Parts: sequence; structure tokens; C-alpha cells
Amino acid sequence: MEAVVFIFSLLDCCALIFLSVYFIITLSDLECDYINARSCCSKLNKWVIPEMIGHSIVSVLMLVSLHWFIFLLNLPVATWNIYRMILALIND
Repeated sequence: MEAVVFIFSLLDCCALIFLSVYFIITLSDLECDYINARSCCSKLNKWVIPEMIGHSIVSVLMLVSLHWFIFLLNLPVATWNIYRMILALIND
């Protein structure tokens, strides 16, 4: 069971790193005026919920599999993503 949890966690972290690189590339395109702000927002906003789900799944899996230290490492990022989502829902 532990191997499956860690393999899934590795794949999820790879996807989150790829997503972070995509965010940086898109924001650098915005900075260089290759794309406009509306286009940048529409590209990045559709990836906010999958990012939040990815971090939350890894945190819950580590909590369920009793890997406390890794859970505590993932908890601040998952909490920050949930906080961002709550603020976005309140402001809309």
C-alpha cells in the first residue's frame, strides 16, 4: 500500500511541478507583452482548481497512510490553495 501511495504522490508532484513551470512561462509571456492580461488570466484560471485538488489529495493520502512528516510538509501548501479558493469565491 505504501508503494502505491508514494508512486501516486510522485506522479502528482511531477504534474504540479509541470503546472508551476507552465504558470511561470505564461506569466513571463504576459510580462514581455506576448499575450494580454485577459488571455493570461483565462489560461491560468482553469488550472487553479486542479492544482488545489492535487495538493489536497497528496496531503490526505499522507494523513491516511500515517506519514506525519510528509503530511506536515504538504499541509501549508494545501492550506494556502484552499485559502486562495475561498477568497476567490468570496470576491465573486
